[in-house]
Amino acid sequence: MVLVGKQLQVKKATAAIGAYVSGVPLERLVGDEDLGSALRELLLEHQVLFLRDQPLSANQFQALARGFGKALHHPAYPVAPGADDVHILESTPEAPSKIEMWHSDMTFSATPPSFTLLHGQIIPEYGGDTLWASAVEAYEALSAPFKRLLEGLSAEHDFRHGFRESLAEPGGVERLAPAIAANPPVRHPVIRIHPETGRKAIYVNPLFTTRIVEMTAAESRQVLDLLFEHLVTDEFTVRLNWAPLTLVMWDNRSTQHRPINDYFPQHRKHHRVTLAGERPQ
Repeated sequence: MVLVGKQLQVKKATAAIGAYVSGVPLERLVGDEDLGSALRELLLEHQVLFLRDQPLSANQFQALARGFGKALHHPAYPVAPGADDVHILESTPEAPSKIEMWHSDMTFSATPPSFTLLHGQIIPEYGGDTLWASAVEAYEALSAPFKRLLEGLSAEHDFRHGFRESLAEPGGVERLAPAIAANPPVRHPVIRIHPETGRKAIYVNPLFTTRIVEMTAAESRQVLDLLFEHLVTDEFTVRLNWAPLTLVMWDNRSTQHRPINDYFPQHRKHHRVTLAGERPQ
């Protein structure tokens, strides 16, 4: 057990990614620059942090998130009453969750998020785990010749590709038309450099990435399939079994994640804030 600032207690979750943090109620982080800086350093180091038993209201959660950056709004999700930065991610028998693929949040944007914070509200009695993978460790495990092949390549990311199931529903195209218009396909480097740590990471994902621009269609499909499989090698991943009031923070620039929708027809609800990032380089 490591002590940070004599308050935060940190325990690694796996060798590659993740840490459990305890020892301080998160509402105390609001306005506390020292604790906020310590938590940010831990997040950059471990890429995803798990904090149990954090009873935050939507407004407290919003205030906490704003200490780590400017919040982004997502065109496909409703917001919590009185807390416009807080999106509601909810799955019910009438409207089950559809996203199950590995992804990094909102890579369809020209400037995708830096961090995401997710706070458990209603947690199923069983099922509903989430997995994260380190895109940094995945990059470092590639061979030197393959790294050289990927350097300088760019990939296309498309909002429509990620929400194709919703678009196929009756009225889906009309409902998401403003989001489609606001989010045309964008290009990001296949290998990006983290702006705060300088570490390189694989930056393609099966939810939003459609092709590698500089390759033929056949070459692109083969390389993307290889990268998608390699990214989620067991040794690069961590898995969380949720409990009510668990809060997770992760770095979208160095990780991918996947929700497991194995809890139907139970009810599941989270609050989420995504924070503005920069154009990937």
